[in-house]
Formats: sequence, C-alpha cells, structure tokens
Amino acid sequence: MIKVVLPELGEGIDKATVSYWYYQDGEKVSEKDDLVELTTDKSTFNLPSPCLGRIVEIFFHEGDTVNIGETLAVIQEE
Repeated sequence: MIKVVLPELGEGIDKATVSYWYYQDGEKVSEKDDLVELTTDKSTFNLPSPCLGRIVEIFFHEGDTVNIGETLAVIQEE
C-alpha cells in the first residue's frame, strides 16, 4: 500500500484545503494522474498519483484542511 501524503509546499505554508478529488474510493489510477486539487493561501495545485493502482481509502474530502505530512489517501499498488 502506498500512502499519498501532502508534501512540503514552501516556506510559511503548513496546510492546504482539498478542493476536488478526480477519483473516488475503489477507482483505478495511473502513475502521475492528477488525484486531487488542493488550495493554499497562495496557490491552487494538483497532486499526482505516486503509482499505478486502486484507491483503497480517501481520508480527507472536499473542504477539509490537511496539514503537511498527513496522509490524504492510500493506493493499493498494482
């Protein structure tokens, strides 16, 4: 299982808000597909899938705030 973790986003940014998930639990994703759109005070960006696999569980949903280092989702690698 591969954890999708919110990475470091730059100096002074310690959290982001989930705007939109491109996939849902149980769906298959390819490596580098955009998984989730996130926003900070300074920007909006997409976080890509780290691997080919199936999303097992999404922990944060649209409108939720995520801190740096927290796990957004888990993917079962194929």
